[in-house]
Amino acid sequence: MKGKVIAIVPGAGLGKRFGPDTNKPFHLIIWALEVFEAMDEIHEVIPVLKESDMQTGIEMFERHGLSKVKRIAPGGKERQDSVYNALKLIKDSADLVLIHDGARPLIDSGIVRTALQHISGFDGIVVGVPVKDTIKEVADSIVKRTLKRETLWAIQTPQIFIQRTLVKAYREAMAEKFYSTDDAALLERSGGKVKIIMGSYSNIKVTTPEDIPLAEHLLKERGKAGR
Repeated sequence: MKGKVIAIVPGAGLGKRFGPDTNKPFHLIIWALEVFEAMDEIHEVIPVLKESDMQTGIEMFERHGLSKVKRIAPGGKERQDSVYNALKLIKDSADLVLIHDGARPLIDSGIVRTALQHISGFDGIVVGVPVKDTIKEVADSIVKRTLKRETLWAIQTPQIFIQRTLVKAYREAMAEKFYSTDDAALLERSGGKVKIIMGSYSNIKVTTPEDIPLAEHLLKERGKAGR
C-alpha cells in the first residue's frame, strides 16, 4: 500500500528515566529520527516532547539536519495522551501512521520497509519477537499458571496503522478512558485486524541509564554512534 506516511516518535517520558540534567533522551530520539530521515517512504516525522523540552529539541533537530521534523507535539500525562496529541496535529493529512518509541534507538529501516509492505489488507502491523524465557502468570507472588511459550511474542515498535482506523480506535479509547501502553491494543479493542511480523532482538528499549552503554555499543557496530 502506497501513500503518505507520517511517523510519530513519543519521547516525552524519557526525561523521567534519565534525570533533568542530561541530553541522553534527545540523543536516543535523534538516533531513531535519523533512520526515518533517510527513508524515502517516510514523509514527515513528529516527535513528542515535554513542553519544557521543546525549544531544546528544536535546536538539536535543526543541528542534526532533521528536515522531516516540521512540528513537535506536546507530551501528555500518559504515553497514550502524548500519541493522541500528535494524531490531532495530523488530522487527515496521512494515509499511514507509524508510531515508534523514542526509547528504541536501534530501529532498522529494513524492518520498517517490510512492515509497510505488509499493511495491505490489515488495519495495523506490529513488529515483535518470540519470547525466549518461560513466562508465568503470577498474582500476589503465587504462580497461577505457566503460559505456552510457543504462542507468546514480545511486542516492539515501530507499529504502522491505517490513519483513519487508528484515529477511530484512539477516539473510542479516550472517550471510554481506556488506557494501554500499546497502540495496537487500542486497535484490537476496536475490532481492527492486526498482523505481526518479525522484529529484531537488538531492537532494545532503553529504560534506564544502565541500558545506554549497550545501545551505544550496538550503534557503534552500525557505525552510527556519535552522529
